[in-house]
Amino acid sequence: MACLIAAPSSGSGKTLLSLCLAAWARAQGLGLQPFKVGPDYLDPQLLSRVSGHTCRNLDPLLCGPEWLERCFSWHGSRADLALVEGVMGLFDGRGPSSEGSSAAVAAQLGLPVVFVVEASRQAGSLAALVRGFRDHGPPAVQLAGVVLNRVGSERHHALLAEALASIEVPLLGVLPHHPSLELPSRHLGLLPPEELQDLEQRQEQWAELAARHLDLEQLLPLLAPPAAEPGAENPIHWCLRQSSHSRQTSHLRQSPQPLPVAIASDAAFHFRYPEAGELLEAVGLEPRAWSPLADEPLPDGCRAVLLPGGYPELHTAQLAASRRSLGDLARAAAAGLPLVAECGGLLLLGEQLADGEGQLQPMAGVLPFKARKGSLSLGYRTATATANGLLVRPGESFCGHEFHRWQLESLPNCDKSVAAGDGLWQLDGWGTAARSEGWTAPNVHASWLHLHWAGCPVIPSRLAAAAARAAPLPTSAASCSPTNPGPRSSKNAGV
Repeated sequence: MACLIAAPSSGSGKTLLSLCLAAWARAQGLGLQPFKVGPDYLDPQLLSRVSGHTCRNLDPLLCGPEWLERCFSWHGSRADLALVEGVMGLFDGRGPSSEGSSAAVAAQLGLPVVFVVEASRQAGSLAALVRGFRDHGPPAVQLAGVVLNRVGSERHHALLAEALASIEVPLLGVLPHHPSLELPSRHLGLLPPEELQDLEQRQEQWAELAARHLDLEQLLPLLAPPAAEPGAENPIHWCLRQSSHSRQTSHLRQSPQPLPVAIASDAAFHFRYPEAGELLEAVGLEPRAWSPLADEPLPDGCRAVLLPGGYPELHTAQLAASRRSLGDLARAAAAGLPLVAECGGLLLLGEQLADGEGQLQPMAGVLPFKARKGSLSLGYRTATATANGLLVRPGESFCGHEFHRWQLESLPNCDKSVAAGDGLWQLDGWGTAARSEGWTAPNVHASWLHLHWAGCPVIPSRLAAAAARAAPLPTSAASCSPTNPGPRSSKNAGV
């Protein structure tokens, strides 16, 4: 039943092996369903593009263990093959524990582990490293074998194979030095597929490398999909049944006319789990792609706006020049349309955003802050709501993930508590001080925190209810003119 591809650490070659197997399977006309452990947006985009199947995140901390099993079984059983790419090192989880780690997911789903080792500077020591990971626990792992990355020569290959044989661990193949296996990256991870101009050529080369250098006879049985469960329920429907609030929006799902919701979708905003769109549709909303980078007006009849994470800091000048989009966003806030923003989407709502060189550019001006590059904020967070807002109620607790290098600065003439983001929830996580974070208002929910809505289905249900109450954004002359600066006087509207 499938396998989990893990490694001693990030950068070992988990993604490269997963991409090679996905490319080979597609070249053979086989449908391979990829999964990714942990809160990752970029690896799944590459795996989705190469495999032709939407990659699904498996994160027991964000979504809970039952969702994990249902998601894996439902999507995996509908494909010819399946694999799960792990996260970081095999036992790396929340803080120093293995909670939420690749090992924990492998143990929960009963998956054998294919271990990828970057072996360019190793020989006999490989045996000690692999033995340590094989025998470490809890949780115990079933090590199916090892794939070696960056093997330099036939002699190097022979040395490493003998080291693995000494501890009776199968060698499942090698990934040699090859230009196609050098993937470019930036400060939050790999480049998305849209920015890899030679992806089609790379995909052909990955398929050839898999056929030539991997032991497919041993690997193929490890890619067998999970068996279909009789009477299994679509995990999206199961998820919504767990939310008592979904009953309040059941009438929306029966409506012949779904309510349109704008979702920022372009090179600046593309950090979104696929379940977000599926859940929106299931509660009676119609996701409509909207590109601030292209200076598009908000869609006609828009009832809410969703601003996901991404890389707005790489596109500050172009976003600042998108006066129609920014003006519509400020107008929507002032009109009371529900606005939901997380991480990079939060940056679009501020007064100013700096690029990597520190050059500030104007944004929508809905929230009173400017943002500059700063220290890294990274890790799982428990968020306890402290206010009654658009999507949360006091005392509710959610698990999310924080990952950003830009930090917010108060504006000189603003109320410091508001400018600091006080009011939405208290964030707490390993190795970081508890703090208030985010903005909440009757029509605004904005935070650094990434949530996976499969773990908190009350969120899309409440968004649907708010969208049903909102009046559609009226078309105005301002939104029709790309050169009009928009209603900048609506600063802090809705907050």
